[in-house]
Amino acid sequence: MFIDHTAETAPEAARRTLAATEKKFGYLPTAVARLAESPQLLDGFLKLTAIFDSTSLDPVARETVIMTMATHNGCHLCVAMHTAALLRLDADPALVTALREDRPLPDERLRALRDFTLTVLAHKGDVPDDDLAAFVAAGFTTRQALEVVLGIGAYTLSTFANRLTRAPLDEPMTPFAWAPAR
Repeated sequence: MFIDHTAETAPEAARRTLAATEKKFGYLPTAVARLAESPQLLDGFLKLTAIFDSTSLDPVARETVIMTMATHNGCHLCVAMHTAALLRLDADPALVTALREDRPLPDERLRALRDFTLTVLAHKGDVPDDDLAAFVAAGFTTRQALEVVLGIGAYTLSTFANRLTRAPLDEPMTPFAWAPAR
């Protein structure tokens, strides 16, 4: 139902973004091609992710939030893409596996981050004081608690849009394929 746009077929407002994305990755990810149907959504997602990437959370911590959202929302595409991102960051393979399989994380600090992310989701932001205190006790700050909310927002948009458009896994991501546990 959703069109796999190209830089030539996309709405005018998305064409430059598609061309730049294709240049950056060497191919145009189908998810981006489908999101281009709404240039505003595509632009909003890219801006939100750039802002999230500029937070005080380190890259592996950011990817932990993203993978938590991807598995929580069942976005096979996001899990594959961010598995690849974690491997590019030389993340501990045990961490990557645990994130993908929703098992306890081997790193206590990152476990606290994933737990906090899930608590924010479960309580719709109304995080109990003890849970916020545990997050801070794990070495995070209240600023970073808010940055987690930013990541949740950005990747709720992405995971929902990718599921809505039924974006398939592109060939370069097939080595990182994931299916949710049933």
